[in-house]
Amino acid sequence: MRAHNRPMGTAAATTFTRSDLAPGMLAALTLLAGLALLASDGFTIIRSFVSILALILCVFVIQAKTWWWLIALAPIAVLWNPVAVIPWEGQGWAVVRWYFNRKHFTH
Repeated sequence: MRAHNRPMGTAAATTFTRSDLAPGMLAALTLLAGLALLASDGFTIIRSFVSILALILCVFVIQAKTWWWLIALAPIAVLWNPVAVIPWEGQGWAVVRWYFNRKHFTH
């Protein structure tokens, strides 16, 4: 179906942009590359890239007014931050793992 206001052969105007696609894909590729560096010092570089890309995605989410994505992206930006490391060891981490294993991943 052809719009009545535009001549034949012209493209339709898009109503949205995918400005967050490139940082999201780059973050996914960075995480895949980070699998090889888990036990090395290079993992700190992976953590910083993922944290920075998550912050960039948070800005795009705020601009797009899709606030619910901040629930997933903000913790990634904070927890993967290599500057102010939050240690995930000990009793608190064991409780979180137990809770999610018990409530969400068992039948």
